[in-house]
Amino acid sequence: MAVAEEQEMVAKAQEARAKVILAEAEVPKALAEAFRTGNLGVMDYYKFQNIEADTDMRQSIAGSGKKGSSSGKK
Repeated sequence: MAVAEEQEMVAKAQEARAKVILAEAEVPKALAEAFRTGNLGVMDYYKFQNIEADTDMRQSIAGSGKKGSSSGKK
């Protein structure tokens, strides 16, 4: 019974990770649409990138840094 419950929790965790990946894949589409419609300018985008880099740096310093940043700077 405990083994089955553990496997169920592992499956739920994998499902949650899959949902996060799908949501992260929508970000570039939303940014492109915002550029097309004029709701996001170049300077706004640069500010967004700067905030994201700052957040990544702070998480890295705190020891909770994420691997494989989704910022597209690879």
